Amino acid sequence: MAGPQCCASPPQLDPGAGIGRVETFQHLSAYVTASPDAKAGVILISDILGFEAPKLRKLADKVAAAGYFVVVPDFFYGDPFILGSGDNPFAGVQDWLKRHEKAKAFEDSTKVIEVLKSRGISAIGAAGFCWGAKVVVELAKGEVLKAGVLLHPSLLTVDDIKVVKAPLAILGAEIDKSSPPELIQQFGAILSAKPEVDSFVKIYPGVAHGWTVRYDENDEVAVKNAEEAHVDMLEWLNKYVN
Repeated sequence: MAGPQCCASPPQLDPGAGIGRVETFQHLSAYVTASPDAKAGVILISDILGFEAPKLRKLADKVAAAGYFVVVPDFFYGDPFILGSGDNPFAGVQDWLKRHEKAKAFEDSTKVIEVLKSRGISAIGAAGFCWGAKVVVELAKGEVLKAGVLLHPSLLTVDDIKVVKAPLAILGAEIDKSSPPELIQQFGAILSAKPEVDSFVKIYPGVAHGWTVRYDENDEVAVKNAEEAHVDMLEWLNKYVN
C-alpha cells in the first residue's frame, strides 16, 4: 500500500542536482551519470516525489563511480506528487497514482533499456525506491534484468514476488507501514523457496520507510543505515550486473 510515510521528509527538488546531466531518452527526460567506458547499466526508479530529489541523484553518482552507466528516468513526465497543505498533505495521492500507473512506467522502462542497449550497455540492473520498486519487480518478471533491488518497496504483493525471475534484493525498514518487516520477511520466504532465483533480504533497524534517499543528515542512525543500504545495493549489483 501507499501511505503517508511515502511522503515523509520530502526533498527540496532541484533540477540541477548531481554531477551528471539531464538527457532525453526517446520521449523521457532522465538524469544520466556514467563512469567512462561503462558497459553495464543501472536504472534507478524514484519514489513518487520524482527524479529531481538531490539525495537520489547523489546515490546515482555513487553508483556511477562504481563503474556503471546510470539512468534516473522521469517516469512522471514532470508531474511528481506534490504534498498538499492543511491537515492531510497526502490527500490526492490516489488520483495521482491513477495518472501514473505501473503499466505505463513498465512500458517506458523497456524503452529506456532499448536506448541503453543501443549505446553498447550489455548488462542492465535496476533499483526501485517505494513506488519505483513495483516497476523493478515488473521488469524482474521477465528476462531483461540481470538483477533488481527493492528499497523500502510499496504496492507489492506476494503474487508479484512469486513470479520474479531475476536475482532480487529487498532492503526494508524496521518502521514501515507500506511494507512492514513481516511482509518483507514473507517476500523473503517466497524467494527462498525458489532455488533458481538468488535473493537477499535485509531489514535495517531504527529507520523508517524512505530512509535510503530521504534520511535526515543529522540523524546518525538513519545516515549509517542509508550508507549501509547503499553498500548492500552496490554489492548485489556488482555480483550480477557485469
